[in-house]
Amino acid sequence: MPNFDLIPPWLSRLMELRIDVSHDPKRLDGEMGAIHDRIRTPGDPLHGIPQIGMNDPDLVIRHREADGEFYVYVEDIRRKQLAGYTVFNRLIEVPRRTDRYVRAPHSKYDPHYQRRGLATAIYRWGLDAGLCLLTGARQSPGAHALWHSLARHYQLGYVDLREKTLTYLGREIAPQVLDELPTRMLLLGRGWTIDKFSAATGMRY
Repeated sequence: MPNFDLIPPWLSRLMELRIDVSHDPKRLDGEMGAIHDRIRTPGDPLHGIPQIGMNDPDLVIRHREADGEFYVYVEDIRRKQLAGYTVFNRLIEVPRRTDRYVRAPHSKYDPHYQRRGLATAIYRWGLDAGLCLLTGARQSPGAHALWHSLARHYQLGYVDLREKTLTYLGREIAPQVLDELPTRMLLLGRGWTIDKFSAATGMRY
């Protein structure tokens, strides 16, 4: 599993890239407020989780692991509110052998904190820690653009995922194949190649 104790220096960079998910602001406000209350409540599992500073003195990152999933929260300590969070989810669709190496990231950020590259920096945190990322069944246009932006620094390919079997499709595929539900995008974490990933996970290649 990746070592999330090794925090790369670029994590504190705020880049001008789109945040990947858009949500209803009213519902989002309630969810962010509830999470922030938990972070500030002694005795809650979210209280006292590790904290990392950023170049922006107003922002800190808090992170935890639960049941093999990684939760990364961005807190605005000056305004005393949550800016948003990214979760690296396990995928029930992949076999146990693959589950050790792959997670599906999902992000929610308050509109006031979007276009500051927070989700991008956190995705890169996971990738540089050696985690490989796989998309879910569907992506928003912003998420699709974010993944292709990350592909400038990490190897991106396409896979077919069905009946708990991964099959590598290559680095470029036809539009009609991309639209198929079993087609997913795969970003390889630092140190991985397709050959290494295939050997570790049993992916057909």
